[in-house]
This record gives sequence, structure tokens and C-alpha cells, in this order.
Amino acid sequence: EVQLVESGGGLVQPGGSLRLSCAASGFTFGNYDMSWFRQAPGKGPEWVSTINWRGGSTYYADSVKGRFTISRDNARNMVYLQMNSLKPEDTAVYYCAAAFAWGQYDYWGQGTQVTVSS
Repeated sequence: EVQLVESGGGLVQPGGSLRLSCAASGFTFGNYDMSWFRQAPGKGPEWVSTINWRGGSTYYADSVKGRFTISRDNARNMVYLQMNSLKPEDTAVYYCAAAFAWGQYDYWGQGTQVTVSS
């Protein structure tokens, strides 16, 4: 059974930090690019970041560039999103997704809530 399970979300003050984790199982993790998306209330999904299958290339949306860092550990089937200098507009449900081909997201997690508020 393919699973992507996010964790690490929660409530944080503006300027604070969180690290999200995504645990993958049921597929060949090292063959897939991994991405993070987010969806705020009443909004459509927004792409946040991608790391390629070996971890050598990373990509970020302009809205998070310089604040967020994506990483992966293929030995543990894990992908992470370190989020620093958080802003209220970062509030959303964050999802990890796996893509075998560029832009084709085959698997999605259930999401973890991030709330940035004072």
C-alpha cells in the first residue's frame, strides 16, 4: 500500500520555525521527485518546493525562497521541509507529493496543518 504521511505541523508565532516530515512507503522512493504543496482555506493548492530523486536539485516558490529548505533521506524514505521566518500567510495544510515524471504527481499525503499566528 502506497502511503505518504506528513507530520510536524502545529501552531507557531510569526517569525518562528517548524520542520515538517513526510514518511513514504509502498513505492520506490528513490525513483521519485518529492514536492511540498500547501492549501490555505478557500484557496487552491499552491506548489511550495521540489527536490529531485537523488536530492541534488531543489526548487522553491518565490513566496518561500530564502525561508524554507527542502531535503530528503532516501535511506529512510523521508522528505523534510524546514520552515523558518514563518509568516501568517504561510498558514495552510501542507501536503507532500511524489512524482515519477516532472509535473505528474502520482501520490499524495493526507496533509498536516500549519498555523502561523500570534
